[in-house]
Amino acid sequence: MLDLLLLMAVLENFKVSCFYTYISDSFLVPGATVATLLMLGALHARRMYQDKKTEELRDKGVEFEFQPDVKASFLRLLPLRSISRCWGYLTSMEIPVWLRPHVYRAWGRAFHSNLEEAALSLDKYASLKDFFVRTLKEGSRPIDADPQCLVSPVDGTVLRFGELNGAGAMIEQVKGFSYSVFSLLGASPSLPTTTDDNVQEEHSGSITTTEKSKKSWWRVSLASPKVWDPTLSRPQRGLFYCVVYLKPGDYHRVHSPADWNILVRRHFSGRLYPLNERATRTIRNLYIENERVVLEGLWQEGFMALAAIGATNIGSIELFIEPELQTNKPRKLLHSEPPEERVYECEGVGRMLKKGDELAAFNMGSTVVLVFQAPISKEFNGGDSSQEFKFCVKPGDRIRYGEALGRWHSSRHS
Repeated sequence: MLDLLLLMAVLENFKVSCFYTYISDSFLVPGATVATLLMLGALHARRMYQDKKTEELRDKGVEFEFQPDVKASFLRLLPLRSISRCWGYLTSMEIPVWLRPHVYRAWGRAFHSNLEEAALSLDKYASLKDFFVRTLKEGSRPIDADPQCLVSPVDGTVLRFGELNGAGAMIEQVKGFSYSVFSLLGASPSLPTTTDDNVQEEHSGSITTTEKSKKSWWRVSLASPKVWDPTLSRPQRGLFYCVVYLKPGDYHRVHSPADWNILVRRHFSGRLYPLNERATRTIRNLYIENERVVLEGLWQEGFMALAAIGATNIGSIELFIEPELQTNKPRKLLHSEPPEERVYECEGVGRMLKKGDELAAFNMGSTVVLVFQAPISKEFNGGDSSQEFKFCVKPGDRIRYGEALGRWHSSRHS
């Protein structure tokens, strides 16, 4: 019944978009803008209702499992990419200066955004799109300076994290369903398992600058996640992952989680399903089906990849290190063609970023999946020291960019 009422409200709002509403003698606000704001209110009411039910079930100890439903199947019939492009057009429409603070404060109250952190005064953001990708005041997000620390690239909610074990390398989407990290990042599942000799050869070289070394790092990090260097110059490493969901009210920019050299960019043109809690437990291969931009490179501990995943109304992913990249472009074919790839290292060098540097932006909220190598243990000849990467968060935790996701520290054996 609630869904029917909301649908009727949205349809009524679209009727308004055919007209122009006079706000004052000097300002003319398109009816489409009014319809957009009303639609946001309807969607927010629905989200609040669903979130309340979810929280009540979690308080009772209910763990959600994967279970496809009719609504998930119906989403495949909707032109979500076209809808998202229309949304992008609507949010790009200029709002009268006098109205801007009222609109953005209403948004902040509805989605729990801290507008005091905005770098500019609210009347400086000409459109909802500008407001969505706003920057923050300097010092709003202190970056953890610990060199043995990996920080969150975004503000958001930690959904899943853990270690990827074995050649299968599966990431849990929700209880009862997992997806392949190979499919997410674009690596071939048939990559051969390397030997210790291959690993030692890779570790003895400098940071990769050729296509051959790039492929070798894929083999080391994904086909054989646990790496042992016989020379003991580097610790044994495991392959880890972390999934962070950005709500509509979150800060929407993506930052570098560490000092790293980005060597490859892949753009997958896919669907634009929603990425909310209901979608994660009803749509198979949600993160693999959706449009996404994957960055792959190296940091001090080995391999690192970051996948920025688009969603309904968030088809536009801006990549600051490659401004000319365009996402959610009209295409006839989605999954029958390979991802569009750009190898930065073939252009001379990769894209070097420092921890905390701006990397990308979403138009609203979305999801980021981080896959990386990190130490598991280290032993010197005397066997008197060890170190191990450990996450500093729990599933469901709220985290801000610059805060530690995990650390590793040396400890003395007694």
